[in-house]
Amino acid sequence: MKTVLYVEDDSYFLYVTCTVLSKHGYIVLTAENLAQARAHLEYHKPDAIILDILLPDGNGLDFLKEIRAQGNKTPVMLLTAWNKNTDEVQGFDAGADEYIGKPFNYDLLLIRLKKMIGHAGQVPEHITCGSLSLDLMSAQAFVNGENLMLTKKEFALLLLFVQNEGETISPGHIFEKVWNAPMGGDNRTLKKHISVIRKRLNSGNSEFNIHNKRGSGYCFEEI
Repeated sequence: MKTVLYVEDDSYFLYVTCTVLSKHGYIVLTAENLAQARAHLEYHKPDAIILDILLPDGNGLDFLKEIRAQGNKTPVMLLTAWNKNTDEVQGFDAGADEYIGKPFNYDLLLIRLKKMIGHAGQVPEHITCGSLSLDLMSAQAFVNGENLMLTKKEFALLLLFVQNEGETISPGHIFEKVWNAPMGGDNRTLKKHISVIRKRLNSGNSEFNIHNKRGSGYCFEEI
């Protein structure tokens, strides 16, 4: 049986959601504030966390950043009554794995929760591609053992390319996957990040590079 830590200060959602999760075979740990959530994490290792953003003793996004900084990789689904695109972007940027706005459909919640937990169990700790090695736990990339010193966004971008080696990916798709938001009409941020990664790969004598396929996108392939 999978264990879920549910952090929610709304008594109605707390009761109903716990009832639904329990009926579907989950063990549910409940916390009505961040202090209780921290206490649970000291003694338990849940398979997933369902986390409300607005809580009486703090913000769920700050708590998420806190546990990620501590190395806690437990998959997290964010809940919010705001349901704004900006909140969703901030949530994924803080390290969330899933996001759902309140009020939500419980069938959808169960599907996303199951998928999120399943994906967490399938994620490898390392990915190797020739001389390039990616450490997913620390979000660090190495070429021939040398750390490329990438930022989190640069690492996420390189990871996307490595996972799609040899395939051309459009700028819009890249932006949605890495920044979790539409690119809009300005791709300067994307170009800047790709330029940095290219320089780091070249300085490490990697046999791979990111090539610009005019009119279609970018492709990670051998030089």
